[in-house]
Parts: sequence; structure tokens; C-alpha cells
Amino acid sequence: MGTGRLYAAVAAGGFRRYATYRTATAAGVFTNTVFGVILAYTYLALWQERPHLGGYDEAQALTYVWIGQALLVAVSVMGGGFEDELMERIRTGDIAIDLYRPADLQLWWLAGDLGRALFQLLARGVAPMVAGVLLFPLALPTRPLTWLAFLAAVTLAVVVSFAIRFLVALSAFWLLDGTGVAQISWITATFCSGMLLPLNVFPGALGEIVRALPWASLIQAPADILLGAADPLPVFARQLAWAAALLAAGRMLQSVATRRVVVQGG
Repeated sequence: MGTGRLYAAVAAGGFRRYATYRTATAAGVFTNTVFGVILAYTYLALWQERPHLGGYDEAQALTYVWIGQALLVAVSVMGGGFEDELMERIRTGDIAIDLYRPADLQLWWLAGDLGRALFQLLARGVAPMVAGVLLFPLALPTRPLTWLAFLAAVTLAVVVSFAIRFLVALSAFWLLDGTGVAQISWITATFCSGMLLPLNVFPGALGEIVRALPWASLIQAPADILLGAADPLPVFARQLAWAAALLAAGRMLQSVATRRVVVQGG
């Protein structure tokens, strides 16, 4: 099997794996929709007091809410993807088996995560967005090119998210239990990705800092493209720069870590 076909098969396996959890998926759709409704009404109250907050009108703010709910699981803002399994394999020593595979460790997990993200976008992204359209007046674009640019930004968001979580998972080589690092990571991602509030509403230097961090690529960047609030090319450039830098950091850390694999599982 060629290298490209191998990673395509891994991605397809990631898609099928998550497709088997139908009850959990249905429960997740319900949770995303309910939380979206709560957040939408919170935004309505806020925007009625502060119209055009962050440069968004009320319809754009509501649309932002449902974009966040559509992307929350796909880009793993709060974790729950491959990183838990990878950390467990490092802890038990099963990572040694992974290193014997005729495949690159980082690309193997990236391919699987892309398959997972595609399933979650379709299964847990579309339904909440449809609910948002039915319940609230949203400002969705009509131009197909805008939607294509949005999907490209979502793809890059998944890669940036993977690169961050791969670094978090590799911390288990030194800490053995990376739970604390993972919790710090998802708390940071929740705050700095724009999941709770658009990063555009953050004032002064704080706003400049959070918009420059890699987590802004996860929610804020795709949302701005779909809302027409940003030119796609500079957004893509920032996402690509963070993806390249973080993937390179992950590859270097992987090289250091695999020199000192400690097999604890017997």
C-alpha cells in the first residue's frame, strides 16, 4: 500500500470509528443545540445593551454562536480526541508498538484525527447549525466561494488543533500522566479560541494577544471568514504559519521523546 493510501485508510478508519457511537453522537447534538440556545439568548441580552459589539451586529453575533457550536467538537476545543489514547499508550508502553509501524507517528495520528473531525463536523456540526437557522435570524452567506473558504479555514483549524494536542500528548513521555497538561490546554483553548466570546470584543492589549495566539485559528478565524469580517487570505496565512510551526515543534519533540521511551507495561 502506498503512503498516501495508507494515511487515507487511517483517516477513513477514524471516521468509521466515531460513526459507531450513534447514541453518544445524538446526545452530543442535543447538548450542543441546548447550549447554543442558552448562549444565543445570552448574546442577545449583551448585544441589546451593546449593539455592534466587536464589530458584529445582532444577526452576526447569533451566527457566531452557532458556528462555535458547529465547530466545538470538530476542532476539539475541549479535547476528547486522539490525545487521551496517545497519552495512555505512552503511559503503558504500547507506544513502542506504534514506533515499529512502517508509518510516521505524527502523520498517523493526524490522519486519524482528520477522519474524526470530518465525522464530527457532519454529525455534530450540521444539525446544531440547522437548529440555529430555524430558531434565530442568522447572517449566513449566500456565495458558494465564502462557504468554500470557510471549509478551508475549518480544515486548517483542525490541523492547528491537532498540532497543539499532539504536543500536549507528548508531554506524557516526561510526566507519564499528562492529565493536568491536557486540562490546562482545553481551558486555555476555551478562553482563547473565541468559544465563549468573540475575540474581537476583548479590549486593548488583551485582544491583540489572544488574536495572535494559535487558538484563535480554531473558532474565531473560520467564523470571521463565514461572517465576511475578514479577508480569507491573511486568515489562511496565519493558520498555515501556526500549523507549520506547531507541527515542526511536535516533530522535534517526538524525535527527542522517542529516544527515551520507557516501557512500563512489562
